[in-house]
Amino acid sequence: MERPQKMICRNVWKLYGPDPAQFLQRNPDPSAEQLREAGMIGAVRAANVEIGQGEIFVIMGLSGSGKSTLVRCLSRLIEPTGGDILFDGDDLLAMTEAELIQLRRKKIGMVFQNFALLPHLTVLQNVAFPLDVQGVPRRKREARAHEMIETVGLKGRENYFPRQLSGGQQQRVGIARSLVVEPEIWFLDEPFSALDPLIRREMQDEFLRLQALLKKTIVFITHDFDEAIRLADRIAVMKDGRIVQTATPEELVMNPATDYVAEFTRHIPRGKVLSLQNIMSPGADDGPYAGDLQATDRVADVADRVEAADRPHRVLDADGTPVGTVDARAVIDVLIGRGAA
Repeated sequence: MERPQKMICRNVWKLYGPDPAQFLQRNPDPSAEQLREAGMIGAVRAANVEIGQGEIFVIMGLSGSGKSTLVRCLSRLIEPTGGDILFDGDDLLAMTEAELIQLRRKKIGMVFQNFALLPHLTVLQNVAFPLDVQGVPRRKREARAHEMIETVGLKGRENYFPRQLSGGQQQRVGIARSLVVEPEIWFLDEPFSALDPLIRREMQDEFLRLQALLKKTIVFITHDFDEAIRLADRIAVMKDGRIVQTATPEELVMNPATDYVAEFTRHIPRGKVLSLQNIMSPGADDGPYAGDLQATDRVADVADRVEAADRPHRVLDADGTPVGTVDARAVIDVLIGRGAA
């Protein structure tokens, strides 16, 4: 189903150097060589992004690829050198400072790698802080904060201070604080990268649970492809300030647009990425079948169930219509690297 567009950026540039705006005006699409000769750094180069409402849109790349700079341009924490950014059809770059403040207070939520909690405030006070800034009465803002604290699984810790919490718990406080204003779009810049692997996995689970509950429009930054394919509806891969491919996780793995993307995806187990719709046999008769599975189910998630069955499973589309079958042979071929090559 086609999603309404929540945010669109067209030909966005962020250059650092002597008089970058004038340089870009003279050179609307400068090459890497032209940038070097002019003493410019192309942090973001001709970025085009369309983010659908309710979508988890992941921007990924190695350190220095421009992914965090692009997100700061999208939220106008830094000013782009050129291009257009639309939020619900409104020109973000034409907004006044006062309009931007209101937008960030009421429609945008942000979570960063650094939890940035206020150490002298309790969990309840930290979560309620954005509403305090808005001037929301204390009883109302604390009631809302209590709701979000329970939503992120921290009920009972309202009166703890940040120093009394684990890293994962502190990040949950940061998430609750960013959600307390009920934002329409949620920016997360490597929010779990400072956490231990086990806690990071738990936070990914929590993130997916929250998204299933709240259905936010999310822009998520990571350098971890495993994390990206687990969370994303679509992924934009960046290199040297440019977006080199935007696609679903499956499309990136099966049809990489460049050698760089292919190298990124080379060691990812196909079973983690491929869904049953890519390996099923089309069509389904009356059976009998071992059970029903969804066409969007990832192979790795249902492999044990399919392999243990003595007959095929029927595959259903989003409307519950049978569209194919899958058996243990098809699943095993993917897991050992033979299927859907």
